[in-house]
Amino acid sequence: MINIPTELLRTLVTVVDLRSFTKAAQALGVTQPAVSAQIKRLQQLLGADILDKSAPGVLLTPLGERIIDQARRLLAINDSILGLTMPGPLSQTIRVGVPGDFILPYLPWTLAQFRMRWPDVRFRVRSGHREMFLRELRQGELDLCIGMSVASVRDSRREWREQTAWVHNPVYPHDGNAPVALVSFGEDCALHRTAVAALDQIGRAYEVVYVSPSTASLAAAINAGLGIMTLTRSRVETAGLAVWDDAPYPRPADLFCGISIREGDGREALEQLADAVALVLNPQSVATQRGRTELPAELML
Repeated sequence: MINIPTELLRTLVTVVDLRSFTKAAQALGVTQPAVSAQIKRLQQLLGADILDKSAPGVLLTPLGERIIDQARRLLAINDSILGLTMPGPLSQTIRVGVPGDFILPYLPWTLAQFRMRWPDVRFRVRSGHREMFLRELRQGELDLCIGMSVASVRDSRREWREQTAWVHNPVYPHDGNAPVALVSFGEDCALHRTAVAALDQIGRAYEVVYVSPSTASLAAAINAGLGIMTLTRSRVETAGLAVWDDAPYPRPADLFCGISIREGDGREALEQLADAVALVLNPQSVATQRGRTELPAELML
């Protein structure tokens, strides 16, 4: 019978989570050659490749994707057993994916309130788009993601529809013959896709004149008259903009905003965090109906 040392599994999970052998070595307090040796030993014990050597960076093989899920389960059981005799609770790190700064300032506030109830939870937050994050959830590389998409996402923990609208500054030089100047979060953003789809309906040409991951930066570009964009109506006022109700373009399609969490153990904290974030972000929730400068006392965690 072959036994797999838990330290090898923990090294593998750390490498995958941090996407780097060097960062994993720093996190584990060992050298990079030691990390490489542990991954090599693990693959020898299993008799199969876990990491795809032909791909740049850290990428799991199909078998590796299955192994990493089981590795997380084994480590969770290991840590739970240790927790029975340890004097204090073990900490949990929740890896969160968000769409840039689109949901500021609500997410940091919500995370801070969440820590009051779960003091041993830590967060690792990074930005990106929903499609990428959903892949990482399936691969066990992310715990919770928040995002927008043009279609409903199956098995979302929370999901709601949001209306979108055109925003501009009256100084924008609207010309019915010139290409429409678009301000955008980037081609991967669902908001960008709604703008392009609306313009395609009437055969209007466009050009992307300003791209930024920052809502504040995009709002400044719009207020300067550089271009126009689509934005969810619930975020227009927060961004310091105004809805362009009489825009000479088709109404952009609604988007699906949702929160998804990974499968596996340790879901209680993830489910509660997803529900708390949804209360703040969903424009139909009690929190948003009362204003978002501060969560109502009855919704505090």
